Amino acid sequence: MAAVDSLIEEIERAFADLTAQLADPELLGDRGRYADVARARAELEAVHALTERYREAEATASDAEALLADTGTDAEMRAFAQEELALARKQLDELGEEIRIAMLTRDPNDGKDVIIEIRAGAGGNEACIFAGELSRMYLRYAESKGYETEILSFDENDDGGYKDMTIEVRGQGAYSLLKYEGGVHRVQRVPVTEATGRIHTSTVTVAVLPEAEDVEVEVHPNDLRVEIFRARGPGGQSVNTTDSAVRLTHTPTGVTVSCQDEKSQLQNKDKAMRILRARLFEIEQAKQDAERGAVRRGMVGTGDRSQKIRTYNFQQSRVTDHRVGLTSHRIAEVLEGNLDEFVEALAAEDRREQLAAAAGD
Repeated sequence: MAAVDSLIEEIERAFADLTAQLADPELLGDRGRYADVARARAELEAVHALTERYREAEATASDAEALLADTGTDAEMRAFAQEELALARKQLDELGEEIRIAMLTRDPNDGKDVIIEIRAGAGGNEACIFAGELSRMYLRYAESKGYETEILSFDENDDGGYKDMTIEVRGQGAYSLLKYEGGVHRVQRVPVTEATGRIHTSTVTVAVLPEAEDVEVEVHPNDLRVEIFRARGPGGQSVNTTDSAVRLTHTPTGVTVSCQDEKSQLQNKDKAMRILRARLFEIEQAKQDAERGAVRRGMVGTGDRSQKIRTYNFQQSRVTDHRVGLTSHRIAEVLEGNLDEFVEALAAEDRREQLAAAAGD
């Protein structure tokens, strides 16, 4: 219990310090520092709420112990105090473990906005159609959680599917819920164009990137090549009469981003820069992980995008996540954005692995 008390005191001190810093007028003049402090406080809010509940349970236990120690307490009140003490001690044990796990699994990116890149893989038109279905699934899921969403870019094919789509999800904790979706998603079903009724297997890759702020990723103008061209629609037809589409190339890394869905060149450039910063941030994180000899933080399993993480089998109305061995027979509901069952199972597995690693250390 002493270790938990020490941890709670540390959380309380840190939360109070961050709150005081945000109230300091001088901090408002430092954009980067203010963003860091605000994010750190937001990330601590949930666990700080647990410490408040812990303190309330402590007070209840203390009051019950005082009643039991008082020789003047009657039998009825003594029985009530014993019940209250047992309940308070149970709450203290549960909250203490919850606080310990919450601090163990904190990811510095959890509170960030997120960019999701969805790309059709093997399977031609069927993969493009499924890429569109996954995009809709993530939009529905994010909106059900109260997050703001925006489609940053897309490349539609002639059959109504999407070769790729990039979505931004904004809101506190967006990355913490969506970070486990990165990987290869496999679909098994009979395409509408299949005359013989044969089941096809297609794939879609999903990349989940914490969105980087200007203060985290600095892009030097001299390292950026900007190309302007006329936006094209499905089949190659022109979608507007001005050169508004923008392609950005970061020359040191070779990372290229194109945006063309806005009529304004400035808006397309702004969207492209947000995607570019997120990709560069991911590259830097990958470098750090490689140097530490560790897998990328927050991903269950290997985190390798070549890994098949989930299969959607329409004939059996089945969705299976291969990382945790979870199968749901509610494929229609899952594709409508009901992902909580998978998110919770993956987060629990992540906590279990980290606790096991900590115990080993």
